[in-house]
Amino acid sequence: MQSKAKTVNEYIDYLPIERQIVIKKLRQVIKKNLPKGFKEEMSYGMIGYVVPHSIYPDGYHCNPKLPLPFLSIASQKNFIAYYHMGIYSDKNILNWFNDEWKKISKSKLDMGKSCIRFKNIDKIPYELMGQLASKITPQEWIKTYENNIKR
Repeated sequence: MQSKAKTVNEYIDYLPIERQIVIKKLRQVIKKNLPKGFKEEMSYGMIGYVVPHSIYPDGYHCNPKLPLPFLSIASQKNFIAYYHMGIYSDKNILNWFNDEWKKISKSKLDMGKSCIRFKNIDKIPYELMGQLASKITPQEWIKTYENNIKR
């Protein structure tokens, strides 16, 4: 469910109030924890955190005109999504996240390759999601991206 919103605030304003609260809280925890250098913008119809062209001029290999994506959050039809490209491409971060999840939750982790899905918006572990956002600097993400994804 991609939004046509041009700005992050426009995206949030379009959401139902209960989703606005969740997205605002996720956004706050991400911005508090995300290493310096990432830039917040609308990306693929979601709130995205990217490595800007000023840091990585090559951009995204699928479309070099776009900055290198790293993390996104979105309100999907049946869940809140937290997309983290680092968890998809770095086994150490994936293992760390799985271990931490087991420490704080009895529920099964609902996750695809890079997408963590929260169907119950009252059970989002905001602190853990902030910690996940803090795990990779833009420079580390560029190195991981070039070594594992870009071909």
